[in-house]
Amino acid sequence: MSDNDALRERETTNEEIRAQYKRFVGRKVLFIFSTIILIVLIAGIAATLGSYPISVIEVYSILWHGLFQNPETTKELVVWNLRLPHIIMGILAGIGLAIAGTTMQAVVRNPLASPYTLGIASAAGFGAALAIILGAGFVTGQYLIIVNAFIFALLSASIIYGLSRHKGATPETMILAGIALMYLFSAMTGILQYFGEETAVAEVVFWMFGSLGRASWDKLLFVFIILAICVPILMLKSWDLNTLSAGDESAKSLGVNVDQTRVVCFIIASFVTAGIICFTGTIGFIGLVAPHMSRMVIGGDNRYLIPASGLFGAALLLGADTIARRVIAPAILPVGLVTSFMGVPLFLYLILRRRREYW
Repeated sequence: MSDNDALRERETTNEEIRAQYKRFVGRKVLFIFSTIILIVLIAGIAATLGSYPISVIEVYSILWHGLFQNPETTKELVVWNLRLPHIIMGILAGIGLAIAGTTMQAVVRNPLASPYTLGIASAAGFGAALAIILGAGFVTGQYLIIVNAFIFALLSASIIYGLSRHKGATPETMILAGIALMYLFSAMTGILQYFGEETAVAEVVFWMFGSLGRASWDKLLFVFIILAICVPILMLKSWDLNTLSAGDESAKSLGVNVDQTRVVCFIIASFVTAGIICFTGTIGFIGLVAPHMSRMVIGGDNRYLIPASGLFGAALLLGADTIARRVIAPAILPVGLVTSFMGVPLFLYLILRRRREYW
């Protein structure tokens, strides 16, 4: 074979590789944009649900005109002041919980890791129960439950961080510490419920089921600020998270500070989780389901998986909330119950499957 033939063959191979890479990236981008469209459609449907009848077309019209003028009519006030905060909280909570789950799975290299299974949600539940049943907490007034849940969720993450720092930030240490804390806080919550008054216990149970009904514009601002700060940091760490999947030694050989990356990403993911569930209550399985379903479509590259799973988590939570508000209308099911039903089949699938082609 002449040098010219070899050169042409090499150029052909390079062109094929570039074409394959473009298709590879194109599929990821298509999934992301398709998910955004899905969120818009579900949001329009969700905004029609309620005792005051409003059509989907009217919803989009009200939202469009509301960008340029203050709401005045009854329909406009209902959409902007009652239904839209509810919907946006579902979107933000879904994004945050899914990204936190994606990050935790990358950090501990375990497909079952999520804010729910690592004890963060259980700690928040105990903080809320402490405030509801005993009235004890770090502040007083209407924000007692919110602040308690937030601080105890961060406390759980801090304990895991401390144990990991003492024993080394290995995936096994973090998983075992998280599971131990999950059972500990669940047991302490159970004790509070056992000795608490009936009305207070009922309120704790409802809080732990999870709900988007407590959303308001001031709470949305807090959640948005947390996501606006934390998500870009996790995106910047996405390449380091990719290297962790190859093992600690391989990551170190590429110049990655493994322990620092693992701890920083875990703390940020825990902070995101705490900032969400202190307002929504315990909403399980979004941080487990969304990352896996996204990974099955676009692969495990965290540069794309983090935003994709966040958007898919928003669509899942918004869809679950729409089902919860519709299935026994006019009564509303807690959205946490619906997400739990969604998560159980995936858990069974993860336990039973043998092939690991996408992890």
